Amino acid sequence: MEFTKSLIKGKLIKRYKRFFVDVKLNKEIVTAHCPNTGSMKGLLDEGNEVYLLKNDDPKRKLKYGLEIIKAQKNLVGVNTHLANKIVLHGLKNNLIKELQNNYDIKSEVFFNKETRFDFLIENKNKKSFLEVKNVTLCRKEKTAEFPDAVTQRGSKHLLTLIDAIKKGYKSYLIFLVQIQNMEKFKIARDIDEEYFKNYVIAKKAGVNFLAYRCKISPNKIIIEKKLKIIDE
Repeated sequence: MEFTKSLIKGKLIKRYKRFFVDVKLNKEIVTAHCPNTGSMKGLLDEGNEVYLLKNDDPKRKLKYGLEIIKAQKNLVGVNTHLANKIVLHGLKNNLIKELQNNYDIKSEVFFNKETRFDFLIENKNKKSFLEVKNVTLCRKEKTAEFPDAVTQRGSKHLLTLIDAIKKGYKSYLIFLVQIQNMEKFKIARDIDEEYFKNYVIAKKAGVNFLAYRCKISPNKIIIEKKLKIIDE
């Protein structure tokens, strides 16, 4: 997934009201849109290097959008709206080895009246639902974690993926690690115990869990490497 134009480097001042960040660009201070409504735990230290995408649409109130933060010497992709685009690029280019050679990929497909999954994938042998979770949390060297806050919606998705198996589908959940240099992934059990419990239930029920790290630069973000998932 390539950015439409090169990103602009600045320094983070603060994030506020969830949707706004103040950033110093050279001698100017600008307010940029924050496309991540989560906690962004560990990423928001004042002075962190950030990368903004300039938007020339005159209808938009904010001319810049936050795309990348550098934290603990690693670039981190924080735009949650890009996660599905990155995964779609990976599916189309066979970068996810468990989900290769698909002849039909549909986005945002309803499974029932209450839940839709990010992708419905078809190949010769099966139909699979795929849910994507964007990962930006790193508290231990080279280990990415999810979630960074309590997520009832995330637990609901886990249980619904089990229902999909019962109806004859294969179920996958991919943790898309938008953090450089990660080698392992784990569930942040101390942050959301309920999510961890439902993860264990889903795994036993046959949900396939994957973790893939992204290659991140101010020009593009693409899937790079499969990570080991550790359960503890």
